[in-house]
Amino acid sequence: TQPFLHRGVPFRVLWSRSKRAGLAQINARIDRGAHHPGHRKGKQMTWARIMAPLSGGEGDQVVLEAGALVAGAFDAELAGVYTPADVADVMPWMGEGFMGGVQATALESLKEAAAVGEKKAREAMAAVSYGSKSFMALETPVWANLSAESRLSDVVVFSDEPGRGRGPLSEAFQEVLADEQRPVLIARPGLKVGGTVAVAWDGGKEASRAARQATPLLQKASKVVILTAPRATTRALDPGRLQAYLAARGVKAECEVLPDSGEAAPMLLYAAQKAGAEILVAGAFGHPRLQEFIFGGTTRSLLAAESPSLFLSH
Repeated sequence: TQPFLHRGVPFRVLWSRSKRAGLAQINARIDRGAHHPGHRKGKQMTWARIMAPLSGGEGDQVVLEAGALVAGAFDAELAGVYTPADVADVMPWMGEGFMGGVQATALESLKEAAAVGEKKAREAMAAVSYGSKSFMALETPVWANLSAESRLSDVVVFSDEPGRGRGPLSEAFQEVLADEQRPVLIARPGLKVGGTVAVAWDGGKEASRAARQATPLLQKASKVVILTAPRATTRALDPGRLQAYLAARGVKAECEVLPDSGEAAPMLLYAAQKAGAEILVAGAFGHPRLQEFIFGGTTRSLLAAESPSLFLSH
């Protein structure tokens, strides 16, 4: 049987040639991809939305400036979210006939205070010189809407006061960190993205989650130090495991084993300060929500400290 011809060349020869050429093109694309920045080992991770809950108070400026600093490092959106007291939470405590007399006046005062707070929060947001920003004022049910916004944010930024159980956003802080389990950044003086970051590591679930969620921040850092205090815990831990995890994501980290036993928080804070860390990454330990302030002793000690800034995950 005569072979099929195309311009005098048998098709079986053409097929062999095209097969070799196709494989060569595929291999060339693979080789190019191996050297392409987007396909290298340790691909850069990023954050796209930084959320800043606002109260309409003086602390809003600190939170927005910190949020803009973090958002700018990732070319992310800065979302200012005004979080007023929820009128729906107050109404059940007013008793029967709450719309009469004193109760109605109190309700109206709450609404007026919320309107004033929203105006101040908008002004604070407008004063932030950052291009990619948005503002929203939460309405009833405030806590449900706050939760929804935090779920679609990469990091939620607070100032010191809410983390210490003070001020109008203390409940929001617990809602976001403990209930919604979203990563939180406590912004303090000296906050810097691209500097030194310390990572508190005990091999547990909370510390592991914090390290994973902080990976974009660690990839931006000029220096990363893993801090472990094996004598302060009964858990077996190997900091080399975290070191390898981060190395696979392009983060070169040092390990420092803290020799002393006793309370972990003072050791971690001292070691972070000694390393010159602007941010300490740590897991937030909690208790069942039957108390006014739910976080455990180590976490409370970190929140009570003056520095460094904290990246917490529960």
